[in-house]
Amino acid sequence: MKLAIAAALAGAALTAPPAQADAAFLSRPDVQRYIDEQVASGQFNRPELEAVFANVELKPNIIRILDKPSTSRPWYQFRASTVNDKLIADGTAFWQANADALSRAERQYGVAPEVIVAILGVETHYGRNTGSFRLVDSLSTIGFDYPRRAAYFRGELTQFLLLAKEEGKDPLTLKGSYAGAMGLPQFMPSSYRKWAVDFDGSGHRDIWNNPHDAIGSVAHYFQLHGWRHGDDVVVPASVAPGAQVDKLLADKFNLHYTVGELRKLGVASQAQLADDVPAVLFSLETAPGVTEYWLGLNNFYAITRYNRSTLYAKAVQEIADQLRARYYATLAQRPDPASVAQ
Repeated sequence: MKLAIAAALAGAALTAPPAQADAAFLSRPDVQRYIDEQVASGQFNRPELEAVFANVELKPNIIRILDKPSTSRPWYQFRASTVNDKLIADGTAFWQANADALSRAERQYGVAPEVIVAILGVETHYGRNTGSFRLVDSLSTIGFDYPRRAAYFRGELTQFLLLAKEEGKDPLTLKGSYAGAMGLPQFMPSSYRKWAVDFDGSGHRDIWNNPHDAIGSVAHYFQLHGWRHGDDVVVPASVAPGAQVDKLLADKFNLHYTVGELRKLGVASQAQLADDVPAVLFSLETAPGVTEYWLGLNNFYAITRYNRSTLYAKAVQEIADQLRARYYATLAQRPDPASVAQ
């Protein structure tokens, strides 16, 4: 999930060619050490791991993408490429098709349907763009050939192999993004094992093909990351001359101050909030040289646990608001079934 935005930005230039095993990969000393460690853990046996790694195809193009310096886009550019009418229209249709599951997720986990749908929209356009890389290839490439992130991705590789075993899946067939994110919600393997749920009672947590499992999994994630039903995500703010804006903006999405403390520092909420509400100041460049200030609240922080980006969190909030308006406007336009029957 953390890498979902990067994957989305680079995904158009990164498509997975057909897999062709690297014959020497299995015999590499670092791969053999990894296999030794996993066998010693008691979670795997050697033949099953060797059968997997004998069929890994390394993807050097992934390393090239990871080595490209990231550039931070201003909000007006990020918003233009992320919040659009096609996403809202398709999200409304997705909501209509899965209304029962979304309502049940709200009752069970306390997360509003529009937030769940917004997340699935931003991550994969409701399952249209889930990634075409074999996960064993992408995770092995980064885990063994990208020292800067190797420890993390080898851990994710282990989590992936465990989830494939738990779900009775062939690890050579499961696909995802070049960075190892999976399914409609783009969970990393460790996130899958912690938070994915079997929301339709089928006996499997299928976030690749089953929108109900994806819906329940996103809702479960947010519940366990502190989502508060009915609370705002953001509110507009004003900044007084002389306020220590740079210092406060350095908090990014961390809730180190309350609304009352921020007011004493020259930052005022433009909505009525209690003084003890935790909040963080963030800014958005809405046009070249034009800056707006906002306060992110608890639910803003919860969204940044899914993807650590203030731009991502603000986009999800805007998409969710538009989805809710569009969905209920569509409901209001439907004829009353009783009147149609007459």
